[in-house]
Amino acid sequence: MSAIITEKFRQHNATQFYESFTEASKSVYYLFIGKSTAYTTSTTTGSDSSPPTPADAVGETEYYAWDSMLAAKNIASTDITYALPRRNWTNGTIYDMYKHNISSSSTSTSGASNIYDSTFYFMTSDNRVYKVLDNNSGAAYSGSEPTSESTAPFALGGYVLKYIYSVTSSEAAKYLTTDYMPVSTDTTVSAAATDGKIESLVVTTGSGYTNGTYYVAIYGDGTSQGTSSGAIVRITVSGGAIGSFGLTAGTDTTIHSSGSAYTYGTINLGTSYTFSDTGLSSSSSMGSGTGGAIEVIIGPKNRHGYDAVMELGGHYVMTATTLTQAENDDITTANDFRQVGIVVDPTTYGTTTVASDSTSRQTYVVKFSSSSGTFDVDEKITQTTTGSVGKVVEWDSSLSLLYFQQERFGDFGTNSTTGDNTAFSGANVITGGTSGATGTPSTTTETVTLANSNTVSLTTGYANPELQPDSGTIIYLENRKPISRSSDQTEDIKVIIEF
Repeated sequence: MSAIITEKFRQHNATQFYESFTEASKSVYYLFIGKSTAYTTSTTTGSDSSPPTPADAVGETEYYAWDSMLAAKNIASTDITYALPRRNWTNGTIYDMYKHNISSSSTSTSGASNIYDSTFYFMTSDNRVYKVLDNNSGAAYSGSEPTSESTAPFALGGYVLKYIYSVTSSEAAKYLTTDYMPVSTDTTVSAAATDGKIESLVVTTGSGYTNGTYYVAIYGDGTSQGTSSGAIVRITVSGGAIGSFGLTAGTDTTIHSSGSAYTYGTINLGTSYTFSDTGLSSSSSMGSGTGGAIEVIIGPKNRHGYDAVMELGGHYVMTATTLTQAENDDITTANDFRQVGIVVDPTTYGTTTVASDSTSRQTYVVKFSSSSGTFDVDEKITQTTTGSVGKVVEWDSSLSLLYFQQERFGDFGTNSTTGDNTAFSGANVITGGTSGATGTPSTTTETVTLANSNTVSLTTGYANPELQPDSGTIIYLENRKPISRSSDQTEDIKVIIEF
């Protein structure tokens, strides 16, 4: 049995995801960063120069990613957009054209078997996006860069083009990448679209026809189809060949009247179907030519420009999140990160309430009543008596605060011999394995004001992460090469999700 997942299904899923940010019972999404320690063959596999591919496994997506999570930031509804693969305009390039019947048996000029995999649209240097309605029989574009924002098709560079929308300067700054571009519907273009309107044809020129001008009705299911009140094509025959499709009457074969409500259309070039007048009252034979044909191209539902996201294949959703320096003192600038992910509906630590804070710290914190030496980032720490093991994320010597994690690997968060994962607790001395630094945890319950005037609340010297580990659902996970952070640094992290 043969079956496919259709483009509409992919777009439906993309729409459901997009709308889940704003609907009444909306989901809450956080982008998180994690993994301050290096990838190793004995833990995660891979290396910092060649990060491992995350496994879509219960352990990795439900537990391990939480262990190494550093911080998370809420993804607002203003931080998402539908997106498309970016296709730039370059003079001399052969672009595909829009056709309603691209398939494995009827491929595009580039050989694509799906219209959405073809190059039937492009974006210019000033971020205007055009759809190619005709590509001059697969020839290269040859002419100036288009700038028109007319709602009607126009000819340029040997092509017939249709303006669809523009990427605004603010959209470009936030979402435009070298590989993807945001997509949205232009309301002016949408309002001008007529459902079932015929806007392009494919002509097979043939030979041996009688020179002249002819008019022919488009049959099908459109309003007044097959009559002078429906869609009509103006045919130009010169040198015995039918003129190619274009917009110049007298030279090209053009659409004299575009009609409406067509979902399919056919053209008969037989003697009884061609006329010398637009009223289709004076029959006029094109002669005894052979090989000529005109294919009617059916536009997308509601026609070109009505819904740019749907028409251009917008089954991608992009999130764009900015991490601004230490941001609420939750996002460390003292260490690097190697992992980016998205978690849905995580809960506040120790509760079943879905989190709502704009940012969340995901490291553990201990405050020392006394300390000696300087702890190194990423070094192993141990605690006497409890046998606890962890890794340093950050050492704030001015406030005597040690930020740390306990990953589920030997000597990272578990005892390498027994496998025990024991929480740090009490006033037992904590020692740095590399630096030799030591600290005695405080037993005081207090609130400490941090560098940027935010606070951390400690209970008998310790603070837990702000999100409940292993809560919510991790739906996206990406391993990257190390990304260093600093106190004056901002990261723009874009995640493109393809449905």
